[in-house]
Amino acid sequence: MLKRQQLIEAYRQACEIELQAFKPGNVSIYSPAHDMTVEDFRLSAQVSSEPITDPEFGLGEKIYYAVKATREAVGCNTNLGIVLLCAPLLHAAANARPGESWRQALDRVLETTTQQDAEWVFEAIVLAAPAGLGESEQHDVQQKAAVTLTEAMRFAADKDRIALQYANHFKDIFDFAVLRYNRAFVLSGDSGWAALAVFAAMLARYSDSHIERKYGKRYSEWIRVEMESLDRAMQLTVEPEELFPVLYGLDKAFKAQRINPGTTADMTVATVLVVLLEQLIGQQRAGEL
Repeated sequence: MLKRQQLIEAYRQACEIELQAFKPGNVSIYSPAHDMTVEDFRLSAQVSSEPITDPEFGLGEKIYYAVKATREAVGCNTNLGIVLLCAPLLHAAANARPGESWRQALDRVLETTTQQDAEWVFEAIVLAAPAGLGESEQHDVQQKAAVTLTEAMRFAADKDRIALQYANHFKDIFDFAVLRYNRAFVLSGDSGWAALAVFAAMLARYSDSHIERKYGKRYSEWIRVEMESLDRAMQLTVEPEELFPVLYGLDKAFKAQRINPGTTADMTVATVLVVLLEQLIGQQRAGEL
């Protein structure tokens, strides 16, 4: 079980590392986007870090109050996806039982969510008002929850990659994205570059559900082709600066069409958080030997 301050610092660090990655179409230290700045995201990470780790809150409450604190601080939706992904990871790291691994604790957290958790999260989603939010015949977030949070996420999993992580127990992150991050970090020694490697690899492999909620499949193949090319180039490049002209070009092209791979950026934050938490848990176990 990790201490709260460790969780706060890991969460804030994961959010900052993602901002250091030059993610085409998204906000980074290299480029603002969609009327949002790096400082908006930094402030969002700071104010949401307290409620998302509050030991007095259940999982749904952590998500709601983190979103509420963000909304009050920056007045827009900067981190709903980040909070939805990071909350169960942090909750599991804080509440692992003796003899239980972190992954086992996460499985338990996801398997025991409640209807009340769903109600808190539905309220958080309505409060954040993400772009492309429509109505659903079942488990509409603007209605009272009738199922547990994980059941609601399973219902949405075929059209939302964040919801899918609740359904498949973060398989995309643990079995793919973390491996890509670690490989890129070993080769470069640069956490921002490693985060970009995750972003590019995931977009090359999976459509971004934030984009497809807004535009359908209109841009999906174009983005996939461009990101496959970037992913290959990153794996062959020794000096990250060599690819900056490519990144600037892609960033300009995506933003000209108001394309923001926001879900993939959120998945990138969660991937970095997993890496940081695994390091902390490993250090804690080493200290106990």
